[in-house]
Amino acid sequence: MLPKMSTMSMSMSMSISFQSDMLSAICKGSSTFCSLPRATAPFRLRAFSTAVADKPSVCTADELHYVSLSNSDWKLALWRYNPSPLAPPRNHPLLLLSGVGTNAIGYDLSPESSFARYMSSQGFETWILEVRGAGLSVQGSNSKDIEQSANAMSEKMEAASESATATNGAVASNKELNNIYCAVSEPEISTPNGVETENVAIKGDLTRLGTVWDESKLVARLTETLMFLSERVSGFLSESQSRVMFAKFLDQISKLLVDSPLYEQYNEVREKLSTLFETKQNAGITSQITDLSQKLVNIIEEGQLSVSPQLFDLQARFTSTIEDFQKQLDLMVKYDWDFDHYMEEDVPAAIEYIMKQSMPKDGKLLAIGHSMGGILLYSMLSRFGFEGKDSNLAAVVTLASSLDYTSSKSTLKLLLPLADPAQALNVPVVPLGAMLAAAYPLSSRPPYVFSWLNTLISAEDMMDPDLLKRLVLNNFCTIPAKLVLQLTTAFRERGLCNRNGTFFYKDHLHKNNIPILAIAGDQDLICPPEAVEETVKLIPEHLVTYKVFGEPEGSHYAHYDLVGGRLAVEQVYPCIIEFLSCHDK
Repeated sequence: MLPKMSTMSMSMSMSISFQSDMLSAICKGSSTFCSLPRATAPFRLRAFSTAVADKPSVCTADELHYVSLSNSDWKLALWRYNPSPLAPPRNHPLLLLSGVGTNAIGYDLSPESSFARYMSSQGFETWILEVRGAGLSVQGSNSKDIEQSANAMSEKMEAASESATATNGAVASNKELNNIYCAVSEPEISTPNGVETENVAIKGDLTRLGTVWDESKLVARLTETLMFLSERVSGFLSESQSRVMFAKFLDQISKLLVDSPLYEQYNEVREKLSTLFETKQNAGITSQITDLSQKLVNIIEEGQLSVSPQLFDLQARFTSTIEDFQKQLDLMVKYDWDFDHYMEEDVPAAIEYIMKQSMPKDGKLLAIGHSMGGILLYSMLSRFGFEGKDSNLAAVVTLASSLDYTSSKSTLKLLLPLADPAQALNVPVVPLGAMLAAAYPLSSRPPYVFSWLNTLISAEDMMDPDLLKRLVLNNFCTIPAKLVLQLTTAFRERGLCNRNGTFFYKDHLHKNNIPILAIAGDQDLICPPEAVEETVKLIPEHLVTYKVFGEPEGSHYAHYDLVGGRLAVEQVYPCIIEFLSCHDK
């Protein structure tokens, strides 16, 4: 039987006190620890600075730090909140981990509703990690470039928020929504080798059409695209996925020539390219692909000289097809990471950095994870338990998190179509932030076309409208398809697994020896209580405390209400402080 804690209510300004029998019960159930070998970091930490001097305006923390990854050019942002000198001294720093496609803002919506500031007011030195691709985490090589990139990112986030609501009180038009989507989601992609897009101009009459284009540049671009794809796009694609994408690209070109006398010539080139694509790459193969690219360009040029209506402006459409496909490949490379990158690289780097800054006596910290943040903590405990290593965690709190959603009616099942690798190739990223920003005007004002989106985030009357607006417009980011592909395994038999499908995290969670407080919201449509309990029942009973917030005849909690709801400061936060205080030894 899983232990349950009664609902607690008190204001943020009041001192936190609890019934001694409840505190004793929690501590008694989690006070025994096994002594395991200390985990070895998978890389050497290279933090480029202790704090950013020119802190971006969007960062409301006391300090902004960055930590480098040795095998990546990403610099991860760490928001630091200094503990209140009036609070009782604490022995461990506190790390906060956010959900998928979200940043640090969700933990610090306003001075009056800030999970991070509440924790620091209770004496905990509090850190929020922004994993790669989230918030103010950037790519760069030196401190000056990183500070400039961080400030540029801050300005972009604030501008996106202003654009999403600058509709003079009216619902945004489809054109305006599309502009918001493009402004936020379109990455700054440069064309290969500095090649600029060719301007196409029609000369002469329809009896002999010609275009101004650089044939050699087009051949080079087509060759590079085909070679890039055949090299599996930096590990994003498996061999079978690469074949699917290769076929899709050639199908796009074939549509330009369908019902044309040149169609047969094209198919001959296509067949030869497909044969080469199955061959191990070498200098000879590269040369042959270049020759076939030249033949394909010649076919397009020949078609451009035809008077056939369907071949009108053929060169322009051919060039556009290559450019669009190259952008898709570039997106895959730009957003080339998954869940395991977060777990194996980002979180360990943050933990090591915080340890060096805070220097806790026992070399441990406390951690809280919301949504995917909690999934990361569960997965780490499972992995360390399996390997018999110390996780460097003194205690863990998970908010609306599970390793297995198969038994629940989670709305995240909407992501399941993206579990098909072929479909994911068509959607290399999910611009969640841009989509929510575009939909916000339609969910917050009449006729409330997308009002159902609000219920996914917050239950009725649980979040201040201004805070909900800030959460929607500033908290969400772009999600790589690679990350989505891995997370969708949580909806399959045996639950979430590693990228290779060889390690199922829930299978080893029973080997965990760290006390865990698992919290759920009664009206959470994303991670329902039954999903949370599916994971909780795998943890040794003496180490886990499970709590569902929300009452049948009272207030309810949806996915983000556990962090930013109006009653969280009175009910959820004190519950967490009680648990952390018990294990801050």
